[in-house]
Amino acid sequence: MSAAIPAYLAQTYRWAYLDRRTLPWLDRSWVVSAILWGNAGRLMRGAVEEFAAGERVLQAACVYGDFSARLLARVGEAGTLDLVDVAQLQLDNARRKLHDRPNLHCRQADLAAPGSVAAAAHDGVCCFFLLHEVPGSERCRIVEHLLSGVRPGGKIVFVDYHAPARWHPLRPVMHLIWRWFEPFAVSLFERSIPARSALAGEFRWTTTTCFGGLYQKVVGRRVAAKPAAEVG
Repeated sequence: MSAAIPAYLAQTYRWAYLDRRTLPWLDRSWVVSAILWGNAGRLMRGAVEEFAAGERVLQAACVYGDFSARLLARVGEAGTLDLVDVAQLQLDNARRKLHDRPNLHCRQADLAAPGSVAAAAHDGVCCFFLLHEVPGSERCRIVEHLLSGVRPGGKIVFVDYHAPARWHPLRPVMHLIWRWFEPFAVSLFERSIPARSALAGEFRWTTTTCFGGLYQKVVGRRVAAKPAAEVG
């Protein structure tokens, strides 16, 4: 059964992700680079380098540009990229771009819905600029489900917007962009990404920011369970 398109997505982002007419214009590397003020390449490399060849990695939602191609190349032929998105249009586009490689598995699901992510099934999970596009309640559920999908010893990586420094020359511009085009973004800054889920305590976290604090990379390593002989 196909997952229903969430109301917030249909109302706020139809033009960006659900319209066949705008998709080919938005899915260009130079457009992605412009949206991220020339930082797309650096942010993508920073996310992809956290994973290794041979891993099974879950990508949370499709990404315009060549991000999925980079991630697929990183895990290599011995690895697997599981790509989950609620919009079939986006999944079809990803398959086309990636030539429907045998180690690419595309699945339609709402990541905020129960059962959307298999428990402890992945060596790595990557969430690249998704969380700022969803309302707070859905955001918490998505973080919870993504964390649950990481096996012990595995890793999760979030890359997204961050509250820029007060001196940042783009701060006023970004607040206008968020107000007009990304109405859920500012609520992302109210608390850290790990604070959205009770499962965060099972991970060791590091957070780095760049470009005057406008972007953040949050990496969590799930603590490996102790062997039975060591328990107690």
